[in-house]
Amino acid sequence: MPDIVVQQPAGPAKQLFLLNHGVGATPQGLVPLGQQLAAAFPEALIVSIQAPHASDFGQGYQWFSVREITEENRPARVAEAMPEFVKMVEHWQVQSGVAAEATALVGFSQGAIMSLEATQLEQHIAGRVVALSGRFAQLPKLPHAHTTLHMVHGKSDAVMHYGYTVSAAEHLISLGADVTADVIPFLGHEITAEVVETVVERLLGHLPKRHWEEVHRAAEGD
Repeated sequence: MPDIVVQQPAGPAKQLFLLNHGVGATPQGLVPLGQQLAAAFPEALIVSIQAPHASDFGQGYQWFSVREITEENRPARVAEAMPEFVKMVEHWQVQSGVAAEATALVGFSQGAIMSLEATQLEQHIAGRVVALSGRFAQLPKLPHAHTTLHMVHGKSDAVMHYGYTVSAAEHLISLGADVTADVIPFLGHEITAEVVETVVERLLGHLPKRHWEEVHRAAEGD
């Protein structure tokens, strides 16, 4: 089952959205989210990505196995999967002609883990990361100066506790990262209309910190 192009803009793409599903899921599951993003970003190429490996659950796909996963072995499994994840991002950047600055990684659950952990690489592969019901494999070490993170989590998530989002966001803010974190009451491990509305609001309304710094430097130069 290949990646699904949710939106191909009429002209050259000005933005690239790569949607990454959870373990045991398929690209079709994030198509509705992609369609909502398409309405807000008509000049974006939007692609729902298929993870490369068959899931241990017997259906769907995964970036890494969650069989017998622990806090101790999760980072190594994510690290092993990361080169393939980066290759996927670079492939679509080449196909679209969109650079990292205008690339957004949008992930749900395991897709959010991969997207978040990509911000810990030395190389810059995305200007925005949207993590839905996700977490870092381990507490982030440093923010990437060129990446803005938007984290959205349900307070009733029984699969991945919202505390991972809260602690990571607090830690990143203490390090000077550009991050927003929304915890939605009564929301489980799911993507609802409220989640989509929050994501679009953050993407459209949050001016990245790096842009504020550029404006400040320009003003000082005047």
